[in-house]
Amino acid sequence: MNTTLKNIIGRTYKPWLEKYLAKTRQYKYKGIKIEIPPEVFHPGFFFSTKLLLQFVERMDLHEKKLLELGCGSGLISIMAAQKDAVVTATDINSIAVEFLKKNSSYNKVSLKIIRSDLFQEIPPQLFDIIVINPPYYKKQPVTEKDHAWFCGENGEYFSRMFGTISNFIHTDTMILMVLSDGCDKEMIDGIAVLNGFMLNCVHSRQNMLEKNFIFKIEQQV
Repeated sequence: MNTTLKNIIGRTYKPWLEKYLAKTRQYKYKGIKIEIPPEVFHPGFFFSTKLLLQFVERMDLHEKKLLELGCGSGLISIMAAQKDAVVTATDINSIAVEFLKKNSSYNKVSLKIIRSDLFQEIPPQLFDIIVINPPYYKKQPVTEKDHAWFCGENGEYFSRMFGTISNFIHTDTMILMVLSDGCDKEMIDGIAVLNGFMLNCVHSRQNMLEKNFIFKIEQQV
């Protein structure tokens, strides 16, 4: 997209969006109905969640042990549970955790919901699928809400994530992570390689404001 047009859209769209998301809103997706407070990333307005959701939705999830790391609204977790996955959903944001408890009950699905900073509070276990919509802007998070956006000045989120994820995977675990062209992909690649992983792009989509990519995280041979 033309950079000037992109900037115009961003300047007009962002103020309206901030005002709209300043109160708790309802969101529906294919029979799933959730409430999303202002402190939680809204899947209807940020395209990365929907791209990852639709990709995971096409997978065979029956009886798979799935972890949504940093679940936010938990929309992916609820969808996966409806498709008979055994789901663990985690987030560092206490408000996200409380709303997901209510939303999972409303949608009549069973989730294991844990407030956790990355893998810190997750009991030892191996997952078949791990899905991640990470923060990737380089700034130090201060509030709980900040953790949905900022990965630290030097990508500390990714250093900790790649440094511990191997304790929760087996040989055939599928790890999926969504990023956009607004992130420091070179930095993330470097951190992955340092920890014995590599990123393989398996899907991408362009919208008016950005291009999003789904990466399969694989262990180096």
